Amino acid sequence: MRVDDFDFQLPNELIAQVPLVHRDESRLLVVDRGSNSFWDKRFRDILSYLRPEDVLVFNDTRVIPARLFGVNRANGRPVEILLLRPHGEDRWEVLVKPGKRARVDAEIEFSPELSCLVLENMPSGGRLVQFDCQGDFEAVLEKIGETPLPPYIQTKISDPERYQTVYAEHSGSVAAPTAGLHFTEDLLGEIRALGTGVEFVTLHVGLGTFRPVRAERVEEHVMHEEYFHISAETAQAINARRQAGGRVIAVGTTSVRVLETVSGSDGSIVAGSGWTDIFIYPGYKFKTVNALLTNFHLPKSSLLMLVSAFAGRELIFSAYEHAVKERYRFFSFGDAMLLV
Repeated sequence: MRVDDFDFQLPNELIAQVPLVHRDESRLLVVDRGSNSFWDKRFRDILSYLRPEDVLVFNDTRVIPARLFGVNRANGRPVEILLLRPHGEDRWEVLVKPGKRARVDAEIEFSPELSCLVLENMPSGGRLVQFDCQGDFEAVLEKIGETPLPPYIQTKISDPERYQTVYAEHSGSVAAPTAGLHFTEDLLGEIRALGTGVEFVTLHVGLGTFRPVRAERVEEHVMHEEYFHISAETAQAINARRQAGGRVIAVGTTSVRVLETVSGSDGSIVAGSGWTDIFIYPGYKFKTVNALLTNFHLPKSSLLMLVSAFAGRELIFSAYEHAVKERYRFFSFGDAMLLV
């Protein structure tokens, strides 16, 4: 398949720049894979599409202040770093901008408490760095780091917590699992009151999720590894719901990737932790996920390929065409789509 087959035109004014005042007041496009039908709803209408025997699976990762601004000690020139993933004690794989100011052996200072030494170039195009921190690294990061926002968001948000889900718990992501941004504590309580299961897995969103697909052919793209975890209790709860005839409804593409990584050929879930580079594109046979809640994704992205694998490329592109016509809000702070 050609990557260009997953391109589409989007008016810039439909890219949401700020979150809505209330998380659960976004719009919801419901897409029925059986009848190829669309329904324009409000997000809280999701309650009418849930059954007591179903289970919703959320990604409870938390975004870290992964964006650091420093200077090259040798020449005083500014350098920006984005943390990607840890590589042992005090070592991280990072992206740097501009790369020529962070060559091997360069020393970069961020504050009197934090600096790093560039150790080597990485296959991802980033760098492996060794941090020298005077104090607790996470505490210093909270003090001097910034929450990274996608480059298509040009407006600085007043409250960084709006780029976190209300259930975010385990720190480690450099981008939010945005399908979950629509949920409030009250809405989660109403879902539980229906009898619908609410379970949590973890996938720390990194380069694998947000890096653009640069290959010409879809099959040539290689995903960057991302860390995941699913507990024995969660796996058991999901399996019990499936065996009782309930649907596994993934909240976001990152939850899909965890579930499909740990699923057996019969669709049952196995607990575990590790690194996944699973790349889901049309032709993939889903083993566990029965329905998917997701936001609208960037053209030619691996996320758009994943939802196209789930619902079919033609149906997804028809849904996107409908969303553009009806002026839905796109991307991280935008509206949602429920594929049933």
